[in-house]
Amino acid sequence: MSKLNYIKNTLKISSIFLILLQLSCVQDKKRENIIVASAGKIESLDPAQANTLRTLQILSALGDTLYKINKEGNLSPSLAKDLPKVSKNGLLIDIPLKENIFFHDGNNFNAEAMAFSLNRFREIGTLNYLLNDKIEDIEVKDKFLIRIKLKKPSSSLKSLLTSVNLTPVSPNSYSNYRDSFNNKNFVGTGPYYLESFNSSQQIIKPFKNYWGKKPLNKGIDFINYRNSSTLFGAIKTKEVDVLISNSIDDMQRLTLNRMVNKDQLKAGDGDPIEIGYITLKSNILPLENKKIREALSYSIDRELISQQVSFGTREPLRSIVPPQLHSKNFSPWPNYNPNIARSLLKKEGYCDTNILSIPLTFRSNVPADKLLALTWKDQIKRDLSDCIEITLNGVESTTVYKQLSEGAFEAVILDWTGAYPDPEAYLTPLLSCNKINNNSCLKGEAVFSGSFWGDNKVQELLEESEALEGEDRLKNLIKVEKLAAQGNAYIPIWLVNPKAWSLKDISQPEFSSNGLIILKNLKRE
Repeated sequence: MSKLNYIKNTLKISSIFLILLQLSCVQDKKRENIIVASAGKIESLDPAQANTLRTLQILSALGDTLYKINKEGNLSPSLAKDLPKVSKNGLLIDIPLKENIFFHDGNNFNAEAMAFSLNRFREIGTLNYLLNDKIEDIEVKDKFLIRIKLKKPSSSLKSLLTSVNLTPVSPNSYSNYRDSFNNKNFVGTGPYYLESFNSSQQIIKPFKNYWGKKPLNKGIDFINYRNSSTLFGAIKTKEVDVLISNSIDDMQRLTLNRMVNKDQLKAGDGDPIEIGYITLKSNILPLENKKIREALSYSIDRELISQQVSFGTREPLRSIVPPQLHSKNFSPWPNYNPNIARSLLKKEGYCDTNILSIPLTFRSNVPADKLLALTWKDQIKRDLSDCIEITLNGVESTTVYKQLSEGAFEAVILDWTGAYPDPEAYLTPLLSCNKINNNSCLKGEAVFSGSFWGDNKVQELLEESEALEGEDRLKNLIKVEKLAAQGNAYIPIWLVNPKAWSLKDISQPEFSSNGLIILKNLKRE
């Protein structure tokens, strides 16, 4: 090799080394933020519209709530200065607010801003019935004092005030959005402000004027992937720092847990707040027949389904309220018993030459739904083929949600996470009904849930519970669920723990009482 060629090759190698070094520096700079991956797109950051776990997750970092539920399960002030003060008749609630708190646009947080946000939610909120069923009026009593006037005493309102949906927004920035959604922006009081937004990626940065504990990181990049395989691949190849468990395939979840056991990843768990269940449309035959719904409730082997679908990671559930919120030993729905199921169906004229055909809809973009549907179908074929036949129908989840209240599905697999950690946040959205005719709900939340099942005694007990506190209230809500179990318009299947995995150089994810990662506590170690 000539001296000239040697020098040229040396320069080439040096150039390549410098380029690689620069790329490394760029990559390090890009990873200044912690990258958090989740499934599905985020179409709106308006708290009045938010109804998915991934949207609530990012809003919990961009906004604050009046109160939080602490580790002991008690109400703890956040934006509020003190606990709510309730009048003797239970109809007036005064909430003092903290001072010297700023919105991300520089404007002051005060009673006017809080009242603006609550009233805006009452007007346009997707879940506005949560407030409108309880609240008569909201008054600004002082610069930092709001008064909530109730239609009747409400013991659940305190827990409701911990909901991320009620995080305040700046009246100045939302002056043109009093009666419409502000989908692509968010201006609140939280530890982070929104730097950029599109449906697939959201970047949030620490808010310098935040009033509380500052974030331990320099920012969060939210990446929203389409499917479980992409999520799984991203954490394995270290393209992302933290992976949230929503919509991750259970086989891949098991692999990630094994990686944790091998000290290749870290993991954090929250209290189980998501329930999986099957809704039965109860206002049209054959499922209008209560005995047939009861037979179906006896026909499902939850333990088998848990093992086949999730390898035991999803706990079998015979309640529509997570155990830690209600009574840990309370499971009012019946255990699997194909003999009782067959006996009930025979009394109603089914089995042998008259097979009951049930079309079961599952959300095609939720991996666990399809496996649950297939497992139940095979189990029915094995144990009750002389009486029942299950036919399957996969439909994309957004279509399912749109068509539920239209009565499009005889039986459909769904899940639910309460808007706040309280039994009422599960019972009311599934069971409440304002207009009932012979156990058929004509108007109310049971219509939107797709069950169309109503019970006057359930309504009476739900209303009574609002005037009760503590153990008396819980006992009343347990009565509600016993009646729901007898009605069998729903079949609870399993309980899902919120979980997140992080790379070794990232701190272990921590969860709040509402099942959301505390993003400001994530740090690069």
